[in-house]
Amino acid sequence: MGQIIWINGPVVRVRGSQQVGMLEVVEVGDEHLVGEVIGLERDVITVQVYEETSGLHPGAAVYGTGLPLSVELGPGLLQGIFDGIQRPLPVLELRSGAFIGRGIKTTPLYHKQKWAFTPQVEAGSIVQGGAILGTVPETPLLEHRVMLHPDLAGKLTWVAPAGEYTLLDPIAHLTPLNPPYEGGSAPPTSPLEEGGQGGGDGERTITMLQRWPVRRPRPYRRRLPLSELLVTGQRVLDAFFPLAKGGTAAIPGGFGAGKTVTQHQVAKWSDADVVIYVGCGERGNEMTEVLQEFPGLIDPQSGRPLMERTVLIANTSNMPVAAREASIYTGVTLAEYYRDMGYHVAIMADSTSRWAEALREISGRLEEMPAEGGYPAYLAARLAEFYERAGYVNTLSGTRGSVSIIGAVSPPGGDFSEPVTQHTRRFIRCFWALDKSLASARHFPAISWLDSYSEYVDEVTGWWEDQGYAGWHELRKQALSILQHESHLQQIVKLVGPDALPDDQRLVLETARLLREGFLQQNALDEIDSYSNIQKQIRILEIILHFHSRAAQLVAKGCPIVVIHDLPIVNTIVRMKDTIPNEEKREQPEQPLVTAWDEIREDLDKQMDELGKDYS
Repeated sequence: MGQIIWINGPVVRVRGSQQVGMLEVVEVGDEHLVGEVIGLERDVITVQVYEETSGLHPGAAVYGTGLPLSVELGPGLLQGIFDGIQRPLPVLELRSGAFIGRGIKTTPLYHKQKWAFTPQVEAGSIVQGGAILGTVPETPLLEHRVMLHPDLAGKLTWVAPAGEYTLLDPIAHLTPLNPPYEGGSAPPTSPLEEGGQGGGDGERTITMLQRWPVRRPRPYRRRLPLSELLVTGQRVLDAFFPLAKGGTAAIPGGFGAGKTVTQHQVAKWSDADVVIYVGCGERGNEMTEVLQEFPGLIDPQSGRPLMERTVLIANTSNMPVAAREASIYTGVTLAEYYRDMGYHVAIMADSTSRWAEALREISGRLEEMPAEGGYPAYLAARLAEFYERAGYVNTLSGTRGSVSIIGAVSPPGGDFSEPVTQHTRRFIRCFWALDKSLASARHFPAISWLDSYSEYVDEVTGWWEDQGYAGWHELRKQALSILQHESHLQQIVKLVGPDALPDDQRLVLETARLLREGFLQQNALDEIDSYSNIQKQIRILEIILHFHSRAAQLVAKGCPIVVIHDLPIVNTIVRMKDTIPNEEKREQPEQPLVTAWDEIREDLDKQMDELGKDYS
């Protein structure tokens, strides 16, 4: 294709053929390093290389492939651990040791493994792109639905009987029809090879393997309004700042504020069917913790290992910077693939700031004009491109699926006015702001109830009502009002001390303390407190606010707040979260969870009534 004439880190320039396409994958040098065309000017081609370029020299040959940067899609993705360009890290470790060697070629999925395929269609059927042809039990937790490539449509002339097949074995023969595409989010391009044989207008052989360009969103029929809560098991998120399935959220925070642990908690406990965790430019020890911890975790919904519904993409800070830029697109493409099967997928991107830094470095090497903070002028467009791939959709197969994106942001010094955080706020509707002062006070998750917000509150209110919690909206509003009132009172307390406040205002401080310590704080390392189902969340909130209501009546009658603070029930309320387990974890099913909460509420009323006799 041409020869290298200029090298600057991961960016090289090549003089050669003018027949090369934009975003085409090329192989650079004698070791055939993977690269991607990112600029064309007459016969000069600019390539970003996804591997270390040490030792490359001008005059080295560059070879074209004719294909865009793509991922392999098929059974075997779940439980997989890949790098930013979908190379399987366990395989790379076997071939080159703990550090990835250069120019190693391997397939992302193991093509020789046999999968138990069960057909869902018959020969003679007319099928459109995205149609489900059959199913494969990919893991005991998830059924893999084998789909027709979105760019194909036609009549099935043969369908394989139930049996075991590899990814490259034929499972159907298709005679294409024109046009091959109906609806969706993007116009079709020419069909990519799926690992089978055939092409053009003749009969095509369909296999279980697909390839899809990572920068092209997968098509769907239409977007649907968001209305269903993504249950995370984290009280401050579900009850105060909810994220709808198909929504977007950002977790900004300074170093040590708890971004990664918060994302780990959401990845562990959310009720998404599939979790894609992208470690983008993070420290190696954090990714090591994920890789060691996740295989031992148990999914609370099924009791199976959590890895059976998880894909990990590990691109640590010491890996080539260009691959970090690609890892985000790799992750969201895998998420869209499982969405098209009709599953709800949550993708964790940790951290988008490291991704933006990769864009900045490559932009600088390309000698582009920098914008604010040194980032390229197209930073906002790239962020929008990523977050807009979230959504709740009607898939091409007629099912419903969603992709929810949760991106961590690491602003330098915790400054939320820096470009990545500000641009991210334009494209997300759920903002979980981490407060370093809360983290320093050992309050975790350190999500600020004053700076955070969710624009999905109205959308998910109907979902809470359908679950039998019609009062959730009012409970949330009342609790946040108390916390905001406490914030104003704390400014006075810092000047004159709490004793100078009247008892009704000191009651606000006391209730806010109960909300902070008994509801908002959640111990990720505690077996009981790490995950709270929605019933437990509502019951805790109801009891704390019931305490506030009863205490307010006593204060109005002249009861000092100090007396109320010394009631035994106050400590019981603080300890509810880690003493009463979730319903599914109770050892005696004949004693329903509601009994424990009712006993606490009855005890609360009893102690308040006894105290009230002295001030009647």
